[in-house]
Amino acid sequence: MTGKADRLRELTARVEELEARLERSEKTVSALRDVGLALGSTLDLDQLLELILGKITELLEADRATLYLLDEQRKMLLSRVILGGEVRSIELPVGEGIAGHVAKHGKIARVKDAYRDKRFQRTWDELTGYRTRSILAAPMRNHVGRTIGVVQVLNKHGGKGEFSQYDEELLSALATQAAISIDNSRLFLSVIQKNMQLVETKEQLEHRVADLKLLFELETAMSGASSLEELSRAVIAEASKACEARAGGLLVDEGEAGVFLYFCDASAPGVSVRDVDVKRLPVKRGEGLLGWAMTHNESVHLGPKDPPVGPIVEAALTHMHPSLDLEIESAIVVPLEGEEDTSLGALGLYNAKNALGFTQDDRSLLRLVSANASTAVRLFRSRTEREKSERLTAIGRLLSGVMHDMRTPLTVISGYVQLMATAGEPSVRAEHARLILKQFDAISAMQRELLEFARGERSILVRKVYLTKFFGDLEKQLQLDLAGNRVTIVMELDDRGTARFDETKMTRVVHNLVRNAVEAMEPHGGGKVVLRALRQGSDFVLSVSDTGRGIPPEIRERLFHSFVTSGKRGGTGLGLAIVKKIVDEHGGSIEVESSERGTTFTIRIPQETPMMATIAPPAPTASPASPHIPRPSSARVDEATGLPLVHATSPTSASAAATTARSPQAPAAEEPEADRSAKTARASQPGEEGPPSRRSGRASTPGQPAGRTG
Repeated sequence: MTGKADRLRELTARVEELEARLERSEKTVSALRDVGLALGSTLDLDQLLELILGKITELLEADRATLYLLDEQRKMLLSRVILGGEVRSIELPVGEGIAGHVAKHGKIARVKDAYRDKRFQRTWDELTGYRTRSILAAPMRNHVGRTIGVVQVLNKHGGKGEFSQYDEELLSALATQAAISIDNSRLFLSVIQKNMQLVETKEQLEHRVADLKLLFELETAMSGASSLEELSRAVIAEASKACEARAGGLLVDEGEAGVFLYFCDASAPGVSVRDVDVKRLPVKRGEGLLGWAMTHNESVHLGPKDPPVGPIVEAALTHMHPSLDLEIESAIVVPLEGEEDTSLGALGLYNAKNALGFTQDDRSLLRLVSANASTAVRLFRSRTEREKSERLTAIGRLLSGVMHDMRTPLTVISGYVQLMATAGEPSVRAEHARLILKQFDAISAMQRELLEFARGERSILVRKVYLTKFFGDLEKQLQLDLAGNRVTIVMELDDRGTARFDETKMTRVVHNLVRNAVEAMEPHGGGKVVLRALRQGSDFVLSVSDTGRGIPPEIRERLFHSFVTSGKRGGTGLGLAIVKKIVDEHGGSIEVESSERGTTFTIRIPQETPMMATIAPPAPTASPASPHIPRPSSARVDEATGLPLVHATSPTSASAAATTARSPQAPAAEEPEADRSAKTARASQPGEEGPPSRRSGRASTPGQPAGRTG
């Protein structure tokens, strides 16, 4: 019996132990289920921490619980407690105290008597008056086993007041679940934060896209503006559209002209700023909101909730202009930035369509528009100044060209005036006077050409020219022009017939080429210039060669550009540019060959291809059957073309010139027909003529062909 009783007691004890374990297991499972359900009910971290501490305190039958989160960067454990209704933060370095030791080593700590454990810190007990007896602390590890914090419970209720092995296992399970829930909450909050950042970034991008679209439309509108009125319309229209304003104004300081207001008012219903004319009004500097913003270089914002204060009150009450009767309900004004922190004007919008007035976004947009508007105004000013400078430069170049070409007729006039002073016969003086008047005709032709160029017109007078007479006259002019120089002129006429070109302009071409050659050779002891005329196919070819030292290599590529010169005193750099222009007008070409032994310019003038010019009929051939009938002196015209001349030769002087030109040794009946025709038209052709040569020591006879001289 005794043995059976002992066996029964052992079985009963075993059953009670198993029932106790089952109860604890059920309690643990129920607790974990309750904690899981509770933790799944919220993702707010503060609520989650409070819920975790409440469940742990309840399940472990503890007096209180504390949850520390680990700050890995600072190596600190952070927690918050409520003392006397005040929330206070607790910071505990990793490795200090019971919780710090658990965080550092990652193991559970179970302490029966806290005051006997040297790891325990009594600071909070002394501060709060609380008495800590037993402690149970467990690390919180997430799903990857990394410690993210420590959960600590104090003072076990019931029994011996000590935490058991069962409490240790339960706290470890709850700590792991709490760590996973905290990680999920952090992840969820991170996702929410990222989403909020994405939404903010999207809104910012949309604002930037809207700003870029506004700037593009503004730049497109301003780029086509040819005046400040059009520029101001574009700026005010785009700014009013973006900020939904009913009126706008652009104040611009135009320097010596004064300060002007460009204003658009579209207050009427259904009217857009784009449809309103821009008013340009002179205003006093510093008046009105625009003037105040420009003078003080500060922005102004007025609205229903932002009435004017301080010095802006007077500016807000001042009318911008007597002709403008605009009642200002709301306004934003931004100065236009100039150079060196100065303001060159101001941009303002008035009376927002929004009842609350202009917003902060509207002010930001207007600052953006004003920055581009100020740049556009500065560029417009620079472009205006540049165009003015270019016009003055073009006028200067034209005047330089005219002065360059006037040197030839002025030199010829000076020579004939000197000859007239020594001539005793009236017929010789009359001949010189006629030739002087022809040089004035050449100057008048230059004047007409200048006016045609200023009007954008280009024209040449192409006619049949008798080459023997043309080059004979050229020889006389050049010899007079080069008198006293150490340069010899040689004529080689392989073609003594006729050619079609503008005689006056081709004379200028030859004079410019010869003058360039002489100016290049004279400083080096002189030399020789050879003029040669020949026919190649259907082209008339004229070449001018010299024996100088050649063209410097550095200017060969720019030889026919304006203002290109090298080593010539008083040179304008326009001679060859004028030559190229005249050759181009004839539809011809010019080539250059240069070496240390000299330079040759070769000009080709086509004779068959129709040119876009005014073609005049050839000069009439004089014959005994059709004597020359002089025109009245009041109708001064070119006898070959019928065109009026500025200075025409009178019939008396023309007859006297023809008589003087004939040599007794060469009767008129024996002269070639071409020479007779040339002399008949000589008084009316626009070519430049000169007196008989003085350099060669003999007089050139008009009836004799002007061949090689020297």
